[in-house]
Amino acid sequence: MARRIDVTGTGGVRLAAWEFGDPPKTDPARDGQGAPAGHAAPEGSPGVLLLHGLMGRASHWASTARWLSARYRAVALDQRGHGRSDKPPQGSFTRDAYVDDAEAALEQLGLAPVVLIGHAMGALTAWQLAAKRPDLVRGLIICDMRASALGAASQREWGQWFKSWPLPFATLADVRKWFGEDDPWVERPNPARGAFYAEVMAESPDGWRPVFDPEQMLRSRETWVYDAHWEELAQVRCPALVVRGLDGELGRAEAQEMVRVLPRGQYAEVADAGHLVHYDQPEAWRAAIEPFLDSLGDH
Repeated sequence: MARRIDVTGTGGVRLAAWEFGDPPKTDPARDGQGAPAGHAAPEGSPGVLLLHGLMGRASHWASTARWLSARYRAVALDQRGHGRSDKPPQGSFTRDAYVDDAEAALEQLGLAPVVLIGHAMGALTAWQLAAKRPDLVRGLIICDMRASALGAASQREWGQWFKSWPLPFATLADVRKWFGEDDPWVERPNPARGAFYAEVMAESPDGWRPVFDPEQMLRSRETWVYDAHWEELAQVRCPALVVRGLDGELGRAEAQEMVRVLPRGQYAEVADAGHLVHYDQPEAWRAAIEPFLDSLGDH
């Protein structure tokens, strides 16, 4: 079960947050082992906010969030321009806007002090928020996001990649096949990648198209690809875990340097996973982050 909660981001942008698990019980029957996955932790349990990456949506976290909901109040946010949240044509898609949205969501949902879990761009938002508002964040998990500048060439490649999409797709099966097999960026067949992109498509009169505006995605990306983000990492005071997929975009050397720069950094990696670590290998992903979550305790 996922319950939608509308929150208001900076500039009045309406954001859709999704709480996973059954509604909290004030006095649940406990057997000493906690609630089973998919059943909400008792009221007053610590909060987790999950932030998807560029082009993602809250539902990409569904498996992780349901697992977390046994001991946390787990909420995933559709960030501006994504999922069911507003996509204002003239809206701001700056780093500050994304960070301020996450901060507003935390405060309106009453989740703080929270564990932030972010993937890719969502991880950057998470560590920038942790640096800005240490009082709101007690733990941070960074999933496959680089701290170094990616540069102009990377942005050009992304613009060309969006133009290569054969829109509209006739069927969802076509979406899965193109992103899982035919996309020039795919080195070998990857059904999980196809499923990931199928989840961000919606049916329109002429076929299946993304729920986001690719131009807004490029605008969002443009606000962080030219800069390095080491300084904000160094300002994160809470315990932080850097997780990478062995075949992902974050290399081992850079990940370990991120751990060194973080005042309380730790490292984990997931074998047989690409950039979409939590989506490629959900069980291995959970095994990688569980010891870190255990070390934080439940308060």
